[in-house]
Amino acid sequence: MDSFEFATASRIIFGNGKLNSLAEQIEAGANRLLLVRGRSSDAIPRVRQMLSARGIRLAEFEVHGEPTVDVVREGVELALGCDGIIGLGGGSVLDAGKAIAILATNPGDVFDYLEVIGKGTNLTRAPLPYIAIPTTAGTGAEVTRNAVIESPAHGVKVSLRSPLMLPGLALVDPELTYNLPPVITASTGLDALTQLIEPFVSLKANPMTDALCRQGMCHAARALRQAYENGGDQEARERMSLASLFGGLALANAGLGAVHGFAGPLGGMLPAPHGAICARLLPLVMEANLNALKSREPGQPVLARYTEIAQILTGDPDATASDGVMWVSELVRDLDIPALATYGMSRKHFPEALEKTLKASSFKGNPILLTEAELRAILERAL
Repeated sequence: MDSFEFATASRIIFGNGKLNSLAEQIEAGANRLLLVRGRSSDAIPRVRQMLSARGIRLAEFEVHGEPTVDVVREGVELALGCDGIIGLGGGSVLDAGKAIAILATNPGDVFDYLEVIGKGTNLTRAPLPYIAIPTTAGTGAEVTRNAVIESPAHGVKVSLRSPLMLPGLALVDPELTYNLPPVITASTGLDALTQLIEPFVSLKANPMTDALCRQGMCHAARALRQAYENGGDQEARERMSLASLFGGLALANAGLGAVHGFAGPLGGMLPAPHGAICARLLPLVMEANLNALKSREPGQPVLARYTEIAQILTGDPDATASDGVMWVSELVRDLDIPALATYGMSRKHFPEALEKTLKASSFKGNPILLTEAELRAILERAL
């Protein structure tokens, strides 16, 4: 058995109603915090009230959409003089909070540390204390060691990455997801499923992430459709929050694959939610990987993993790998995931998208090196 390493948030608190314990989790002596939040959540006034009752002053920074380098810079300025940061929102908000927390204590500019388009300098100083509270069930950003940041000037989304960026506390309360509309439930939920499937077949998979992926896929397979059709289904929401958490734990330690290799560049080129891009591409990449493995590496053990994925998703012990692809394809269709052309994607984007995808860090974890022709065929089918 190969050796492996596993790292995650210092503490994870999971369960319905756990947001009520937030004030108890604030470090003693904290007088002023920065709340990095989304546009709207029923939890925002609750957090304000809890901290006010503790006599803690609260500055607020609202993040619209996925964070850009300028948004992160603005947040860092607001963090000066704060004793810690709370991130409350979806994956973009939590990523913004992680980036702000680490850059508030490390000198220089965000580009000094960004991978691919920046200098990629190592972050060396511990961040401000950070509590991550997700309000969606998809990205698992509350337990990952990176923050996805958009650079409009480069037309791409890349990561700020360091083990130091793992939150001090991930507080996951499924109740915060009950009011998510179906469209967000679908895109974030399929993002969670992607982040359970890709680490499971990744070149860096290990026994610990395998266990998380298996359990997480089981939860997502039994709950995502139900949560989409009935947002008030408590059990379905709990299962999806757990699936999202497990996906974050897995990807942070085993990496991803071609779906996310595409998603970073396309997210910087199109006005499309990250989860919607991943959802559209997931069954197409699964099929392309299967075909490539069968034709070029028929003895590759990862083929058995695709069969196992199919059996977990369908609940059929006799399911084949192709049955798994069909199951995911039908789920994407039934959850009304739009084609990429809906967001303005066309063939003119292909050369840039392919060039950037081949350089993406996530792409390196794919179980087989897909050719440029195979990648182009995936984009053709995603239009």
